[in-house]
Amino acid sequence: METIIVHPKNNEEQKVIKAFLEALKIKFENLKTKSEESDYDPEFVEMVEQNRKDYKAGKGIKISLDDIWK
Repeated sequence: METIIVHPKNNEEQKVIKAFLEALKIKFENLKTKSEESDYDPEFVEMVEQNRKDYKAGKGIKISLDDIWK
């Protein structure tokens, strides 16, 4: 048997391919790409993303390295 690897360009293509395979009752695996994997704790990533949003919304302060090392 042969293994076929496809590279959908976007989520829409991925949904169509999955639906097609399911309709034909073809078994498939949904593997994560390296860019989808993370070595970080999901809670930590969520906290960092929230902090970035807060900073962009003006809820943070910027400290220079010179101020830290004084």
